[in-house]
Amino acid sequence: MNSMSDNEVVANPASGQTSHSHRFRGLVGTGFVATLTAMAATTLAAALAQAAGVDFEVPDGGETIPLPGFAVVTGFFSVVGIVIAVALLRWSARPADRFVWTAVSLTAVSLVPPLLAGANTATASALLGLHLVPAAVMIPTLARSLRSRTD
Repeated sequence: MNSMSDNEVVANPASGQTSHSHRFRGLVGTGFVATLTAMAATTLAAALAQAAGVDFEVPDGGETIPLPGFAVVTGFFSVVGIVIAVALLRWSARPADRFVWTAVSLTAVSLVPPLLAGANTATASALLGLHLVPAAVMIPTLARSLRSRTD
């Protein structure tokens, strides 16, 4: 039987496991707050674009992208970004630098489909901008969080 209480583990993280898990939890918590912010900002930007006359109709099937779809896709890929950040925190000597490089590269790749979708100019332009909104929220937030956890 082990006589060590939970308080002793937190007060004395000799194994480094408590400190290690605290770093990951902090990064994930920050990431989820940033995800909610990115989802709200992207959906708001899409609503404003729609109010300005952008139809968000994609020629493949002639369907219109619904506003909740922007939130869902933003949330999904923001969580992917959090997973990448956590992996880099765990396995990289320079996680913040690697994260910024990876995230900017993936953002650049994400700009290709709106250009190839065949949508009208207003829709394609709005979609390009809407890819940059969550990137502008997530990349600096997670990079800053990674830097603060490795210093």
